[in-house]
Amino acid sequence: MKIHRILSQTMLSALLLASCGSGGGDERVRTIAVPTAVTVTMPEIPQRFAIAGDTVDLTSYENRERLDRELIAFTYSHTNTLLGIKRANRYFPLIEPVLQRHGIPDDMKYLTIVESYLNPFAVSGAGAAGVWQFMPATGKEFGLEVAKTVDERFDVAKSTEAACKYMKQAYAKFGDWLAVAASYNAGQGRVRQFRDDHLSDDATHWWMTEQTSRYIFRLLAVKKIFTNPSAYGFVLTQSQLYPPLQYDTVRVDKDIRDLADFARRHGITYYQLRDANPWLRRQNLVCGRGKAYDILLPTQESIHYDPSATVAHDGRWVAY
Repeated sequence: MKIHRILSQTMLSALLLASCGSGGGDERVRTIAVPTAVTVTMPEIPQRFAIAGDTVDLTSYENRERLDRELIAFTYSHTNTLLGIKRANRYFPLIEPVLQRHGIPDDMKYLTIVESYLNPFAVSGAGAAGVWQFMPATGKEFGLEVAKTVDERFDVAKSTEAACKYMKQAYAKFGDWLAVAASYNAGQGRVRQFRDDHLSDDATHWWMTEQTSRYIFRLLAVKKIFTNPSAYGFVLTQSQLYPPLQYDTVRVDKDIRDLADFARRHGITYYQLRDANPWLRRQNLVCGRGKAYDILLPTQESIHYDPSATVAHDGRWVAY
């Protein structure tokens, strides 16, 4: 979506009487220039759209307008959508190989934008956490440790493994990736009920809660924007994307009383340590019996990376 503000040709001057003097008739006037026209344009919605091997029919009014709503929402959510594109350059190279190894369609990576805008520190009001927004119980069910000093829902790599396990389980039940996406929001039990009650295997036909009904079209909208950001007004250069960072790894199997001191001894700041390891939830680390953790230490080269050397993971994200 492109916005053109017409300032030079048509302007309205608003004359405001700021103050009137007494006796001398002194008057001071402020002139404020107000734009009178804003032009908004938007790419056409196609008749059909492919997502995760499925083709969604957009010739029916309800599907077309549902996608239209989400495209408008993501386009006007400038801050989050822009940050999502920037972060994707850092995290999609990590997420995509995991999806491929598990046989999950590449398009399902866009769920991380729908869920969290790829913010590893995201926490919902309901308590879901990380880029994949696992609830504590679901995270534990799919192999993530959720404890006081360690919460692997915030670990991008490990939570991606867990998300793949969830999606494979859901696909085995529903045989459709849009249904899998709906289950990621509503739960597998409710999606099974939707499918059975509404006499259709097509998730776009189900009458669901508004949140879940919107969810599957948000997935479509994210793919559409991310495959052509400039068409929606997101014009970026390579240097504006966030590059993947390089790390050294330290394996620890003993408690660490003070992670700030640990960071200092390894030549980085406490902020840099926590930013590189979102799964660390306190200033100390408790290692259970027989447990060991890999702590990432950003290299000095990554800490001071040169934006001009950044390479776009997907050439479609940059306009020039």
